[in-house]
Amino acid sequence: MPASTRNQAAPLHYRVEIGDLHAHLFRVTLTIAQPAALQRVSLPVWIPGSYLVREFSKNLQGLRAHQGTRTAAPVQQLDKCSWQIPCSPAKPLVLSYEVYANDNSVRAAWLDAQRGFFNSTSLCLKVEGQENTPHVLELPAPGAVTGWSLATGLSARKVNPQGFGSYVAADYDELVDCPVEMGPFWSGSFTARGVPHRLVVAGAAASFDGERLLADTRKICETEIRFWHGAKKPPYKNYLFMLNAVDDGYGGLEHRNSTALICPRKDLPRLGEPKTTEGYTTLRGLISHEYFHTWNVKRLRPADFASYRYDRENYTGLLWFFEGFTSYYDDLLLRRAGLLDNAAYLKLINKTINQVMQTPGRLVQSVAEASFDAWVKYYRQDENTPNATVNYYTKGALVALCFDLTLRAEGRGSDGATLDDVMRDLWLRCKGGPLREADFAEALQAAGLRSFAPELARWVHGKGELPLKELLQQHGVAVHEDPAQLAHRLGLRVSETQGVQIKTVLRGGVAERAGFAAGDEWLGVEAIAGGRGKRNASSADGWRMSRLDDLTLYAGSAKKVTAMVARDQRLLRLELTLPPALTTWRLAVQDAALVNAWLAPKD
Repeated sequence: MPASTRNQAAPLHYRVEIGDLHAHLFRVTLTIAQPAALQRVSLPVWIPGSYLVREFSKNLQGLRAHQGTRTAAPVQQLDKCSWQIPCSPAKPLVLSYEVYANDNSVRAAWLDAQRGFFNSTSLCLKVEGQENTPHVLELPAPGAVTGWSLATGLSARKVNPQGFGSYVAADYDELVDCPVEMGPFWSGSFTARGVPHRLVVAGAAASFDGERLLADTRKICETEIRFWHGAKKPPYKNYLFMLNAVDDGYGGLEHRNSTALICPRKDLPRLGEPKTTEGYTTLRGLISHEYFHTWNVKRLRPADFASYRYDRENYTGLLWFFEGFTSYYDDLLLRRAGLLDNAAYLKLINKTINQVMQTPGRLVQSVAEASFDAWVKYYRQDENTPNATVNYYTKGALVALCFDLTLRAEGRGSDGATLDDVMRDLWLRCKGGPLREADFAEALQAAGLRSFAPELARWVHGKGELPLKELLQQHGVAVHEDPAQLAHRLGLRVSETQGVQIKTVLRGGVAERAGFAAGDEWLGVEAIAGGRGKRNASSADGWRMSRLDDLTLYAGSAKKVTAMVARDQRLLRLELTLPPALTTWRLAVQDAALVNAWLAPKD
């Protein structure tokens, strides 16, 4: 029975089938029960949570329309992502098309013989004028493969034990906010605060310890629910983690009651290996980060995002709060969940501090400006990015750290305020909905019993340094300064997989003054003894460099060297003055009681 007949009760019905596994094609049939006389449809150009115009319509092909007895209806393309079809409002309009799915990330769609995945922003046309009506998504069991299951955060209407069948969304926003995972994945479940949670993992090796990942994820969920609601339940009926394990890849994208994650396969916990690797710590931090977004961006969100526009950029100056503060809490809540000790947590925040301090762009752009510019700068990085912009994730996390430690140091309020109090106040103040910077300022003032306007001006809208050392020392953390790595001292970021390739030349460094440029290949070095042009007799013929550390080996005590580089097939000689002894920070526990007062979980 045709979909248009079987589902007449559904105003909008999408049937997504596997078209061709090896050609990476999904086949989509959209039935509009009551179309407009001149019906317009469009496909989003971006997906919420990832602030870049990605032009998903580039993968849509073969769009056709018909009514009644399959009489073709003309389809006119209006622009890069929208179409219109003149038709009779008295008959259902059926659109059919294919979508090429070969993006193995969390943002788009993927299909091959091992796995299927999609966000509906990549597959499901938006029906203009009917965005707020119920949307049914039918996902029939694939005949081309066996042993597959399906998982999604959408509400099931009628599904088989493997999860294939029909699902319903209240509106288009909900439809595109619930990605779909399918394949022979591993699956496990747990309950957190009385709410069912499911974890599915695709691509895991035989060594994967699913029970350990499940237990650790449960600890994270329970800790974060308690953070926001105490003993109350979270604002969703169920939650789904979809993790894709690959050879090389990392990232996550938050949704209202699910998240899509990707990580290196080697970072998964392994059977019989209880030691926590650095990669597994990073994975748990990613899980914590995306789960925290369930509150901080999916519900509590920028007022600019109260209603999404899917056909253009949606600007906000608040990503420093929604991404940065989430980046502060992701690892902090691992500590409170008992998955990190104080030393391990300080190592992570130490890494963030050094990343920001080694970015010249922190003195060029504020985190508020970086938030607004995400569409053209953060998501379009090049060799000059570290010189021109600051990362609103990392510096935003340090801004959160400064507010938290400042509130704790001043100790105002009946029990002494913390940033935790501010976050929970914002949840209530904004009713788990749109938030403005003024709301944050008011919540800070309510918690700290004073205005924080000067701090907001300096830390969020200013470009100066943050008072990190002073605040950390006040909370029992010693700040040591160790010699920086050679690349940082030179003002370079390099790749050493095939010789020394210059990726970035940092603003104000000695490499920039010597004339290095991104794209150069550093071939060799000659030490200069004494004045300009006088070579060291022991190295008159120069030395070949295969890695950056060769520089100190061959320079010896020389203060200057001649660097031999290749650029556009030309061989250049650049005179380089060796850099002073720059330092990086190393944090350590100095007063355990003070550190525990900040980091230890509260009963």
